[in-house]
Amino acid sequence: MRFRIASKEDVPAIVKLLANDVLGKTRERFQEPLPKEYYQAFENIVSDPNQELMVVEDEQASEIMGTLQLTFIQYLTYQGGIRAQLEAVRIREDIRGQGIGQKMLEWAIERAKIRKAHVLQLTTDKQRPEAIRFYEKLGFKASHEGMKMHFPS
Repeated sequence: MRFRIASKEDVPAIVKLLANDVLGKTRERFQEPLPKEYYQAFENIVSDPNQELMVVEDEQASEIMGTLQLTFIQYLTYQGGIRAQLEAVRIREDIRGQGIGQKMLEWAIERAKIRKAHVLQLTTDKQRPEAIRFYEKLGFKASHEGMKMHFPS
């Protein structure tokens, strides 16, 4: 298993991972050709030094097994601390339950420490109880009530 920064060529595989769950199917458009908005978002992410879009690949088969995105947010609080935000953690459906997700999260935790973050936070939808249990097993604690406001497209 190898962690690496995502390339433009990885975008279709990443979007396929994002679209491959109950919630993702309702908000992603995985199709050929992939909508240009995904490529524009990718360019915005890779041009920002506070964003790390990662893929995990099987070294022998060179296949993408999973993805995650880390965002480092500078704050004035915590005496100018850095908060790491973990998003879009996905593992290919056919290889879930093999410890890959745990290794990905362990990697993200170490990466946040290297970047001197004082906290690593994530959100997960309440409709994903198995994900909540997974994150709790790794030491994450439900400490806040999250709120969102969606805007029409």
